[in-house]
Amino acid sequence: MFSTDPVLRVKEASIFQDQNTVLSNISFEMEKGEFVFIIGRTGSGKSSLLKTLYADLPLRLGDISIAGFTIREIKSNQVPLLRRKVGIIFQDFQLLADRTVSENLLFVMKATGWKDNAKMKNRLAEVLMQVGLGAVEKKFPHQLSGGEQQRVVIARALINEPAILVADEPTGNLDPEVSHGILKIFQQINKSGTAILMATHSYGLIKKFPARILKCEEGKLFDSAVEPFVVSQEYF
Repeated sequence: MFSTDPVLRVKEASIFQDQNTVLSNISFEMEKGEFVFIIGRTGSGKSSLLKTLYADLPLRLGDISIAGFTIREIKSNQVPLLRRKVGIIFQDFQLLADRTVSENLLFVMKATGWKDNAKMKNRLAEVLMQVGLGAVEKKFPHQLSGGEQQRVVIARALINEPAILVADEPTGNLDPEVSHGILKIFQQINKSGTAILMATHSYGLIKKFPARILKCEEGKLFDSAVEPFVVSQEYF
């Protein structure tokens, strides 16, 4: 039976970085297939919130459910299963430098339980085509531009057809033109039904690609869908 539950539900959660509370008593939901930006100054809790969503930081207070998993109760052996349903995209790529593009993607497939070589090869070709990269399988990361490397990272995150992509400053190291290309890929992925939660420091992207916005400020989270606010350059 098809579920209409939100893909992400955060209820009265407090987010910690080490011993410091960076966001206090926050609540919001994201529907399946929704696109949401998250903004805020450096240190406002954006990255800590995202890391808590994919169980890289512990959730000590409140409740979070994401892609069918309850973060407070998750066991360490369930985290790999969670990360099949939650695709993660980092600013600094985190590609294995000594492996080709195809070896990078196959490494993730094997780590997440893929066994059939023919299916792996087909899926690898599919995700690379999805991000507009046809002929890079045999190249090493250093042979690719920053934009191409980020496309490989997006392809890697898409391998297991996640319910939601969590992207932490995915265009932070890219120039504006390349960033716009990456955003267009995200929009295409989003149109196919994958929810996207993207932290950004780019005022230009938010202006060019309007969407719902969550703003982290002074330990609180503000939601443009609940109470519209003016987005000014000071948050970037």
